Amino acid sequence: MNITVEKSSCAATLNVEVPADKVASERQNIVKSYVGQANIPGFRKGKAPVKVIEKRFENEIKEELTNRLVQEGCQEAIKQEELKVLNINAPEAAELNDDGTFTFNTSAILAPEFELPEYMGLEIEVPSSEVTDEDVDNSLTELQQRFADFKDVEDRGLEDEDFAVVDFTASIDGKPVAEAIGKPAGFLDGREGHWVKIEEDSFLPNFGPQLKDLKVGDEKEVTVTIGEDFPLSEVRGKDVSFAVTVKEIKLQELPELDDEFAGKLLPEKGIEELKEVIREQLQQEKQRAAEDAKVNQIVEQLNQAVDFDLPEELVAAETQGNIQSMAQRAMQQGMTPDVLESQKEELEESAAQQAKTNLKTNFLLQEIAFKEEIKAEDQDVLQRIYQMAQQENKAPKKYIKELQKANAIQNVRNSVLIGKTIDFLVENAKVSGTTENVTEENADA
Repeated sequence: MNITVEKSSCAATLNVEVPADKVASERQNIVKSYVGQANIPGFRKGKAPVKVIEKRFENEIKEELTNRLVQEGCQEAIKQEELKVLNINAPEAAELNDDGTFTFNTSAILAPEFELPEYMGLEIEVPSSEVTDEDVDNSLTELQQRFADFKDVEDRGLEDEDFAVVDFTASIDGKPVAEAIGKPAGFLDGREGHWVKIEEDSFLPNFGPQLKDLKVGDEKEVTVTIGEDFPLSEVRGKDVSFAVTVKEIKLQELPELDDEFAGKLLPEKGIEELKEVIREQLQQEKQRAAEDAKVNQIVEQLNQAVDFDLPEELVAAETQGNIQSMAQRAMQQGMTPDVLESQKEELEESAAQQAKTNLKTNFLLQEIAFKEEIKAEDQDVLQRIYQMAQQENKAPKKYIKELQKANAIQNVRNSVLIGKTIDFLVENAKVSGTTENVTEENADA
């Protein structure tokens, strides 16, 4: 075969010419298979003349010949150029020429080329998984607040820790925020009946304290400088003026932390038993946080240690998937379509960055798995599928068929492989920090 390959970053164009004798040989093999299997009226099976077969199945023979030659040509090109191919697109300009040759060209997505950074013995610091009495007390306070009652206050102004129920509109340089920035601004467009606690970081920084001493019915203009981490980029760093009217003042009344309170949460249990349950839950949460910290630090170090180009097609597809997932989560949390549209640029930017990080991490971990001969065995994959089926509350056999229909088994296998590779890196990391999850081996490393 006459093969030329033009490579660029994570992509290649394959130009292939199959010689006439190879084309003729493949065509002859295909025709023979049709002769042996075809049922032609007036002829016994396998006895129809070749010319009759060729005429009767002309289109089918041509299609199968084209598919075979394209497949063999691509395989030869991959072998010849030692290409790491992720995907090959449908061929273009596939032609059976008058001189008997067959030519086609196609494009391929290639895996990025890079040198693995040092990945053994990465130094990571793990937060403590110890649960303190203060942690338990903070959780109890949160439970108190969740079950608090609120008493109307009418004979005084707002004080620290009170809740103000307010109506407000917002503006920038005298214009409504939406008009000033040219698109919907979410809650900055104004709200009625909005609850604000009189403390520094409630709602927006320094908003609540500016309401102190106001009484029901009072009005005040409150100015807040929007921080650089605010979701809407157009208002970051700007002074936003809020025209606020106090509609109600609420005093929070917390329940006593006693056996009666505990019994509402744990029937027939007392406050000490509630504290113990809270301690166990916090212990589990901190242990999960410690494990997540290990993984996150390893992934971050690997990503920072090396840089390489990523296939644009994969980045685009991953980005689109992220946008859909992020938008769906936002709407489930109560975000309106208008607000979502107003944050479209930020959403797309975040989704694209996440896509690049995910893909880069995936390529790095797969390369480490290849080098260390880490494999996702069939038993590992089946176990993961059974777990997924259980989470979806579906019968395993039915769930496997669904995955097969969606061509998703390979995705599960890849997920298992990535997980095993991360476990390998964690086991070989140098861990520091005070946590009950640090092994003696890693602690001594």
